[in-house]
Order: sequence, then structure tokens, then C-alpha cells
Amino acid sequence: MKTSTDELLVFVTVVDSGSITAAAEKLQQTVSGVSRALTRLEKKLDTALVRRTTRRLQLTEEGALFLGRARAILAAMEEAEQSVARRRQRPSGRLRVDAASPFMLHCIAPHVKAFAALYPEIQLELTSNERIVDLLEQKVDIAIRIGALQDSTLHARSLGASKLRIVASPGYLAEAGEPVSVEELRGHRLLGFTAPEHLNRWPLPDGERASFKIEPALVASSGETIRQLALADSGIACLADFMTAADVRANRLAPILDALLIDERQPVSAVFYQSAALAGRVQAFLDFIGPRLSL
Repeated sequence: MKTSTDELLVFVTVVDSGSITAAAEKLQQTVSGVSRALTRLEKKLDTALVRRTTRRLQLTEEGALFLGRARAILAAMEEAEQSVARRRQRPSGRLRVDAASPFMLHCIAPHVKAFAALYPEIQLELTSNERIVDLLEQKVDIAIRIGALQDSTLHARSLGASKLRIVASPGYLAEAGEPVSVEELRGHRLLGFTAPEHLNRWPLPDGERASFKIEPALVASSGETIRQLALADSGIACLADFMTAADVRANRLAPILDALLIDERQPVSAVFYQSAALAGRVQAFLDFIGPRLSL
């Protein structure tokens, strides 16, 4: 007996949702119906795909292997359906996009008006979090993540990479002087992050080490807060170009130690769960925003 796409969808949704009850709610089916479909699939395959406990579901080794194949089959079917649907209808509905506040402010917000004019049927909702959010828990459709990706269960599209640069305001440099070496940098007021710790390692050679670990005089949780502190003559910061390029062009901030700088870039990716209902909206947003980013 052949496996049906409905059974594949049930299996993937159970894994993504974390429970049969949550999957039933998402699929708008009964709990018993979802449970029977999962059991039927396991019988057809003659193997257990998940281990059921009172608290959670855990994939078996065979289940993990089958999950990747199931996702690929469903994604191919969705893409085939959407390629036809996109020809006859415009994307519509709610689309929630999440990004850290600096990226939202500098890279997404300036283009929202143009996106709304191009896709008036899409209701865009923008949220900002400095931490990595759970897409299902927060009901987020697309999350913009900066840095290496960790969650392999998500679909991802690269949006580019932004170079890290060390900057300070002309006012700060006039008062404190401009450092011309890493050693001189130690005597300056450095602006750092509360977390994660790797953001306080700047791309400068420090002896035999390939990065310079700063001892910040002032820390903040948001890159935008650090940018504002730098603009207010509060110290020297290491920030991505997407946040500071306009400030450098306007002479509000000045790059320093560029000759010593190691070319380190932060990858920027859009991550999302693929689904037939969302595919058109997700595709429309990513196709729109990608070419407009100066990364």
C-alpha cells in the first residue's frame, strides 16, 4: 500500500508542532484522526517513526531519515502548485516578519511603503527581537537571522553578508584622539554587547590571535543602542555596515583602523517553514526585499 501525501503532511506537522494535539489544531483535524494517520503511515513503512511519551515525541533514527525525504516531497508538490497559482492570483493574507531591531530599522522599514504598493493584498506585520525566536511559538512566517544558522529544520534563503567595521563619531575622535593600533585601542572607551560574547571579539589581529577581545566600558543588548551611543560621542563601536554605512557617508561616523581590519562578514539569512498557504506571500517578500538590501 502506497503512502499518501496527506500522511506525509501529518507526519511532518506532528514533528514541527511537537505533539499530536498541536498538529491536529494546525491541520484543523481531530486528535484521533491525526494519531490514526501517523499510525497508518508507520504500519505502511513497517517501522516506528516517533517514540511517544507522556511529555513529548522523539524521532527515531528511521523517522529522522524519513523526515528529510518527506519534507522534500511536500516542498516539491507545494512549489509545483504555487507555480501554477502564482500565474493566476496575487499573494494575499497576513505575513509576519521578525528581525533584530537594527536590521528592521535600516533594511526593512525603508522599503515597506514600496512593498505595500506592489502587494496591497498582503497584510505585513513586523516584529523585532534581539534573540532568536521560535517561529511556531511566535507565529512568525519569516525571521531574518544574522550569523551562522543553527536550526536545520527550517528552510533558509541567503540575503547576503554584511561587513563588520569599527567606527566612532568625529566628536569622540576630536576629544579622545584616533587610535592607530590595537594597542592604542585598549586605552579608549569601547562599546560592547551584553550577549552573545562573540560580538565582543572584534576583527582585528591581536598578537597571535585572530580577533581582539574587548573590555567594554559600556554594554548594551541592541546594536541600534550601540549605534546611538557611538553617534552621541560615547565611544568606539564595531557594527555591521548595514547599520552604519549611511552614517559614514554623512560623516556622522568615521571608520577607524580599516588598514588592520580583518574582512569578517556576518551572513544574513531569511528562515521560514514552507507551507502551501504561505508560499506565495513568503516568495513575494523575499523576491522583493533581496535585491534592495545593500549587503
